[in-house]
Amino acid sequence: MKILIVEDDTKTAGYLKKGLTENGFVVDLAVNGEDGVHLVRTGGYDVIVLDVMLPVRDGWSVMGDLRHQGITTPVLFLTARDSVLDRVKGLELGADDYLVKPFAFAELLARVRTILRRGPARQSSLLKIADLELDLHRHRAVRAGHVLDLTPKEFQLLSLLLRRTGEVLSRTLIAEQIWDVNFDSDSNVVEVHMRRLRGKIDDPFEKKLIHTIRGMGYVLDQRT
Repeated sequence: MKILIVEDDTKTAGYLKKGLTENGFVVDLAVNGEDGVHLVRTGGYDVIVLDVMLPVRDGWSVMGDLRHQGITTPVLFLTARDSVLDRVKGLELGADDYLVKPFAFAELLARVRTILRRGPARQSSLLKIADLELDLHRHRAVRAGHVLDLTPKEFQLLSLLLRRTGEVLSRTLIAEQIWDVNFDSDSNVVEVHMRRLRGKIDDPFEKKLIHTIRGMGYVLDQRT
């Protein structure tokens, strides 16, 4: 597997290259956004690890350019910017995951491997399962031909579930990704929003897509 790291901090880039190489990956480095775009066009990479704050062209620009050109290589944003708005912006541009600095290398490696397991079909701006479609660019959700009236949080929540179809997502992970908070075990914010989302996604339809895994979290899949 071949990975491109686009990172202007030489210490971080060297650390990542060493760790990924030791785990069997072929790794190339780019120190600015322009070089990163050029390498992506010619390198045939399986995953791109992309910093947001880059010289010449920032990560937002690089991400938007790649998806505009139809390049669907999976992208993991790596950045010190950890607000919900930044994460949502990256995902809406077409990124596959978002890891905030400082981070443990073991977590980055696990996320890279998870992205690779998903396969290339997961990279489109149109996410789909069964008769449910989510258009990230148009902010539009449709099931069985019916347009769904989702709030911004419900749209973000559904996007997270669709991007990780088949994966059990814990309440802690959902709270961190959608609300940018450390999860409080006494809070029911995740359950409340999930119940409302189910009311629109599943309740009017015979086939249910969102499932609760007791003691673990939630998963979106096509169970019979």
